[in-house]
Amino acid sequence: MPSIGVNGTDIYYELRGTGPSVLFISGATGDAGHFDRVADLLADEFTVVTYDRRGNSRSPRPSGWEATSVPEQADDAAALLTALALAPAAVFGNSYGAITALDLLIRHPGVVRGALLHEITLFSVLENPGEAEAVVAPVVEAGMAAGGPQTAAEHFIRFAAGDDNWDRLDPDLRHRMASNGETLFGIEMGTFESYRPDDARLAGITTLAQVLVGQESPDYFHEAAAWLAARLGVEVVQTPGAHTPQWDRPEELVRTIRPLLRALS
Repeated sequence: MPSIGVNGTDIYYELRGTGPSVLFISGATGDAGHFDRVADLLADEFTVVTYDRRGNSRSPRPSGWEATSVPEQADDAAALLTALALAPAAVFGNSYGAITALDLLIRHPGVVRGALLHEITLFSVLENPGEAEAVVAPVVEAGMAAGGPQTAAEHFIRFAAGDDNWDRLDPDLRHRMASNGETLFGIEMGTFESYRPDDARLAGITTLAQVLVGQESPDYFHEAAAWLAARLGVEVVQTPGAHTPQWDRPEELVRTIRPLLRALS
């Protein structure tokens, strides 16, 4: 299993295919396996990079690491692309991963050819920013009460992606994702949701970016996507399904994003 030391931590990564490079950044539970099927489908045309974000799955938790930040996550992604000699790359970020990809555009434009920002958790920009938290908090609390961080992680993913999606995932992937509950709830949750770049920094982005949102996603994802798209001067692109089409509609998702990735190549 390939791993590389970057930005003061060890990052597990996987490479598939040949052609222009594309980096996929996962959201909550941070596992490269989130994109296995999508990566396989795109490997006929692109060099696809997936990775476990720091402190998740096969990327070990650094000694003394008790907090993270969006810049730290973006620095990890930039250092990984640089170390693998795959920069500049197109980037696809889902959920928390879209936040990281946005920060890459702002702070590391030299490693990014362009970005697809899917289901971005920019809840800080919502008219009622507590709306999403009010829905999520009881789910996490019930999971914690039932079995601690691992059970809470399962409850959270079942809520975000649906029971059928969770049940269909590879058992090893499910185990790794649940085991990341301590990182998700102890370090990550709240950090990504509070991220809010100012309009001047967004206006300074010169790299092409697209904002994507699931057709069936809750209104707060559509509101966040519309806010960001307006500031980037782009139209929101609709993707099939809801928050995680990479799991239940990978072929449809690839049909949507393949021409967008080609445009970034």
